[in-house]
This record gives sequence, structure tokens and C-alpha cells, in this order.
Amino acid sequence: MKSALFAASALVLAGIGLASCGKGGSEPSAAASEAAPEAPSGISVADGRLVLPAVKGNPGAVYFDVTNNGAKDTAIAGAFVDGAKSAMLHTSVEMNGMSAMKDMDQIAVAKGATVRFAPGGNHVMAMDLDPALQAGGTTEVTLTFSDGDKVSFEAKVLAAGDAR
Repeated sequence: MKSALFAASALVLAGIGLASCGKGGSEPSAAASEAAPEAPSGISVADGRLVLPAVKGNPGAVYFDVTNNGAKDTAIAGAFVDGAKSAMLHTSVEMNGMSAMKDMDQIAVAKGATVRFAPGGNHVMAMDLDPALQAGGTTEVTLTFSDGDKVSFEAKVLAAGDAR
């Protein structure tokens, strides 16, 4: 009897845990979209591009330049890529003479600075890409800042071998 009660409790807790997952890659609801905050003052994004993986099933990479001409420092705390099931902030680091990727909770964007998201540095990894994303097309990328504000921009979709 105790084991049956334990199993039932475990299933309920697992369901609650799974329901709380989905941060970053979930589609915002229509109500949330209508009430979405605006971009932080002075933030602009340029040169957005999603580079498709050379091997289907691998993640793609999103690159862009974000400029902060606002009055205060800020940080990018998350990303959403239309056509990807999830997206993560990453940076490339060197460890023992080899390049590796590191997950980032936030990427700082100081006032008066431009932060480049480029190969070999900061980037957004876009996982489980929709096959409808094809080179020559576009997709929308939304960055969420540490204060909850968001900015969206169009990213060109490039094939793996295209200039980045």
C-alpha cells in the first residue's frame, strides 16, 4: 500500500516538474504577446542571421550585433527562435588549448557598448529546428533582458557553408 501511494505521489510531482519546464523555447500565449514589454530604451539589434547546421538534427547558431545606447547597463537573459523548440545563450571558451561551448545565464550589454554574437564567441544555439527553416528565408528571434523587457528582430536563414 505504501509503495502504491509513493508511486502515485512521484507521478504527480513529476508532472508538476515537467509542466514547469519549457523556459526559453516555449511559444508565448496570445495574451502574453499582447502584453509583452517593449525593448529596453536604446537597445538595437543588427545583422541577425541563423546558420543552419551542416548535419540535420544538430543545433543551428544565431549571430547578431546588439547595441546599448541607453542610460544603463543591461544583460540578455534568454532567447526565443521562431522555428526552434528551444534556444540557449552560449559563448565559446578555450580550455586546455581547445575550443568549447559554455552555457550562459546572462550576457552583459554595457551602456554605450555593442556586443557581437559571432562564430568563436557569443551565440544563441537553436535546438530541434523545424525543417521548414530553409536557407534564403527568415525567422524571428526574440531576446529577453534581465529586467523582463524584450526585443525581436528578423534573422536571415543561411546554409551551413554560407558566410557568417
